[in-house]
Amino acid sequence: MIRMSITNISRTATIDDTPLISRTLARAFDDDPMMRWFFPHDASREAGLRRYFTTIFTRQYVRHGVCEHTEAAAAFWVPPEAQAKAVPDAATIQELQNILGDRAPLFRNTVETAAKYAPQESHWSLSVVGADPAVQGQGHGSALLRSGLAKADAAGLPAYLESSKPSNLPFYEHFGFTVREELRLPGDGPALWTMWREPRRPVDA
Repeated sequence: MIRMSITNISRTATIDDTPLISRTLARAFDDDPMMRWFFPHDASREAGLRRYFTTIFTRQYVRHGVCEHTEAAAAFWVPPEAQAKAVPDAATIQELQNILGDRAPLFRNTVETAAKYAPQESHWSLSVVGADPAVQGQGHGSALLRSGLAKADAAGLPAYLESSKPSNLPFYEHFGFTVREELRLPGDGPALWTMWREPRRPVDA
């Protein structure tokens, strides 16, 4: 009998997974309108994205969030009790500014704009999710969404995310998210959609 490996199973991410996660997310976000706005040069975008995702993963989310991955996708969630801690510290901000170079002011304005629309009520936040385009349609992103949402549902809490890629909105809507606001980022930036999902009763409840 041929034994097939299952690669779209969600696993907890650790610091040792940094190379896989940064590579995966760099590929996943290569065509994202906001990331192309932050990293406009084709020749250097992948390297810049790898550094960006390495920094936020190792300095923020792996320390204070719930990070999971498959063989070709990754997701960073932040539960309500960790949201104050998951804010980048001064050293992380400086590193991100070094990575973004002259695009750093756009990044800062984007973060400040999005923060104005962040929900105040207790919730789980999906900060990042992405799958390598080479495995699109194979269930990697869906596995990570289900895993995180199951945790939010078990806690009886809603979930929140922001998306800058309009083609992803139906994917999130499939999992119960609805659009709250459509924003236009400052400095002639792309659109950003905030999305919300009310908790569901766990199946085994």
